[in-house]
Amino acid sequence: MPVKKLRVHPLFLAVGALSAFTGGLLSFLAAVFAALEHECAHAIAARRYGYSLDRVVLMPYGAVISGDITGIGRRELLSVLLAGPLCNFATGIFFVALWWLYPETYPYTELAATVSFSLFFVNLLPAYPLDGGRILRLLLQPIGEKRARIAGMVCSFLVSALILGYFVWTCFSSPAWSALAFSLLLAAGNLGGGSYERVVFSPKRFLHGVEERRIALTADAPVRDAIRFLREDKYLTLLLFEGSEFVGEVNEEEFLAALSDGKYNAPLHSLV
Repeated sequence: MPVKKLRVHPLFLAVGALSAFTGGLLSFLAAVFAALEHECAHAIAARRYGYSLDRVVLMPYGAVISGDITGIGRRELLSVLLAGPLCNFATGIFFVALWWLYPETYPYTELAATVSFSLFFVNLLPAYPLDGGRILRLLLQPIGEKRARIAGMVCSFLVSALILGYFVWTCFSSPAWSALAFSLLLAAGNLGGGSYERVVFSPKRFLHGVEERRIALTADAPVRDAIRFLREDKYLTLLLFEGSEFVGEVNEEEFLAALSDGKYNAPLHSLV
């Protein structure tokens, strides 16, 4: 999925310049590429459910992709959240397998593998806005949205405090300034976070011709189940059936109108 908007945080440039002067530019670039891979994995997973993640912000210690996830199901959101860390893990495993087959590549790929595995483990920490923190809030939703948010914030600040404690401990030998920065960024990020943007069909595409995408579904399926079939470059038509009997069809305008009205759990046959 192409990134339509790429922003660079001022501190990202500052950290990059500092890395260049301190001999850590290669590590910095490896982290940037791994972070972009991570966010692209989120975008690809979200696209499957009809959400467009195409606005990326490069941050001092990673990247953030944003949008609006209104109406996405818990199972679908879990898949989107896990996609990023699992992609980094798969990349790390790829390099390990490469070492097994071609040991001579180890000196050239060790850094990339280390960064990939690091992003995998770090992003599963139960601290918002990391993926682990988002997953924690998602799993705690049965106790109530407000309680889940408060519990997630408490857990996030505890993780931040532990990392800060680690920094204090390293001050007795060699201070880990990166731990201090990460702790402060987690504490600040706990108060916000990105979301996702719905794919919206543009009528202007009719000027160049648009392929129709016809999908057959059971008429009793909820509206949210058909979100994953939306595509920016195709016109969606839903064919509804009850068993083998044809009930009717729903065009893309009618489907998008239902989404705008918040009818995520309404049966598709109610749109006919």
